[in-house]
Amino acid sequence: MDQSLLKGWNTFYTHSVLTHVRMPNGFAVSLGFKNYSSGAVLNEALIGRFEEGAEQITPGLRSYDGTYTCLSIRWHGTETVVESTEQDGSLYLLATPVKMEQKPMALLMEGAVLWSGEGCVRREGETLRAELPGEQITLWTDGDPLPEKNAGFRGPYLSVELSRPVAMGTGPRRTPEEVRAMLDAARQKVEEQAAGYGDLAEAHTAMQTCLAWDTIYEPETGQLCSPVSRLWSISWGGYVLFCWDTYFSAMMALPDSRELSCANAAAITREITENGFIPNFGAANNFKSRDRSQPPVGALAVREIYRKYRDKEFVRELFEPLLRWNRWFSENRMLPNGWLCWGSTPYEPQAGKYWELHDVDCTRGAALESGLDNSPMYDDIPFDPEKHLMKLADVGLTGLYLADCEYLAELARVIGRDEVIPELESRAALCKAGMQELWDEEFGMFCNRRTDTGQFSHRISPTNFYALFSDRVTPEQNRRMMEHLFNPEEFWGDYVVPTIARNDPAYPDQDYWRGRIWVPTNFLAYLAMRKQGLWEECTLLAGKSRDLLLKEWREHGHVHENYNGTTGEGCDRGNSDKFYHWGGLLGLIALMDQGYAAGPEQPLDF
Repeated sequence: MDQSLLKGWNTFYTHSVLTHVRMPNGFAVSLGFKNYSSGAVLNEALIGRFEEGAEQITPGLRSYDGTYTCLSIRWHGTETVVESTEQDGSLYLLATPVKMEQKPMALLMEGAVLWSGEGCVRREGETLRAELPGEQITLWTDGDPLPEKNAGFRGPYLSVELSRPVAMGTGPRRTPEEVRAMLDAARQKVEEQAAGYGDLAEAHTAMQTCLAWDTIYEPETGQLCSPVSRLWSISWGGYVLFCWDTYFSAMMALPDSRELSCANAAAITREITENGFIPNFGAANNFKSRDRSQPPVGALAVREIYRKYRDKEFVRELFEPLLRWNRWFSENRMLPNGWLCWGSTPYEPQAGKYWELHDVDCTRGAALESGLDNSPMYDDIPFDPEKHLMKLADVGLTGLYLADCEYLAELARVIGRDEVIPELESRAALCKAGMQELWDEEFGMFCNRRTDTGQFSHRISPTNFYALFSDRVTPEQNRRMMEHLFNPEEFWGDYVVPTIARNDPAYPDQDYWRGRIWVPTNFLAYLAMRKQGLWEECTLLAGKSRDLLLKEWREHGHVHENYNGTTGEGCDRGNSDKFYHWGGLLGLIALMDQGYAAGPEQPLDF
């Protein structure tokens, strides 16, 4: 399956969305620009940069497989649209100037063999020729040659004047008009696919576009995967896969790409540590968070992949590491009464990196394990250095873990691993009993509870609704929980669901998990509500989620990491990545709610 993805032309290269790579040989065509009014050169372009003067890219419609891509680049007073398509194994590109300066920019085209692959590239007149094992590839352009010696490239390149639409390709020569026709035909296919989602076509397009542009080839492991964004991967030294983020990316690919869905679930599961847990992050050069994990949503993702594609071999491949992870949580994060606490376990650093030396074996490290890094829920919570746990029974973790046990038991039945079912069901039952001890009757909510004092915490977030994964929740408890969700003083409003209640002292901070809306908590709360059959409430949440996604998408072409809880904006904070793939979960919620993707309350067909 990995090999089926790693073929043909696509935007596999992390460092620039203007680089198209032919796999499996790694030959790359990279586009760039020379702006004559500023003297600046742009030869690595990325979506979502915040720096002043940086390129501003509006991603357009595109497919997962690279048969059509489109984006618009605004930079130093210019605007250019770049489109691509693959036809019969050849790449065709069209660069169309929309807004020009007094002197048109130079369009630059570099050829290179990436990732220390075999082969070489040389310039022959106004073409680039790649000599690769077993084949030759020639890149041509119909542009008017423009000798530009200061292009910032280190290898052979072509330079033409960008005063009109310029066609490029590696197949038979075509005019710009002919390439335009090819692009229109390829675009139509993507539009027809999106149209199949009815009034959710735009939400589906936002989700797919973001995930597709964030998908890369990772040369260290030789796999295709979807890091949260290219900017994050570059800053982490090559690539970084975060735990629950990547399982969510697998679920977002479900409607349209079995291969990408499976690839992402496999990629993060392969990051399992020596101690048997999926880490908070796995990055280049075997750098992992060996002190902490993240929310256990792997079985949920694999279950959904199986329910759609019925691939038992895929389940068999991932089941054992997921089972090890489940057992690790039981052994390292569960108390005898079925409560679970977030933690951070010390270990010997391997490379002396920052996250090996800081915030380990403390409350901050445990908060990082929760995924809700600076959540007010964990302010001033003491840490047990002997158990390496926060002294706080966490409703969200307890709910997710009992669901993980149940989903793993279902997957065990699928592949005939009946011998592990009793232990999984036993742990789920223990957690369900423990969950009922987290019910605060007076407050009408399942609440986090101090393990040292027994005191309930009323600093509440969407994670409190994960209690609804338990089938022991009563109708009366459901009703009272929904009163909190739809209370405008707490969670409801024009934009929902903020990650701390609106009446919490930290809500005005609107900084990361302190009051902003984060998509995974919307998504998991929605799934928990579906488990309880709260259909009307789910539909209201799905509609709000779709509207939040489309607000920034329509205004800027952004799919944000998080959003302002009051205004719904993403760009108001510089630490909200503008093109972070899990923002697309807002669209998946809406798709699930209208039946375009299944929900986990429906049983598997054994």
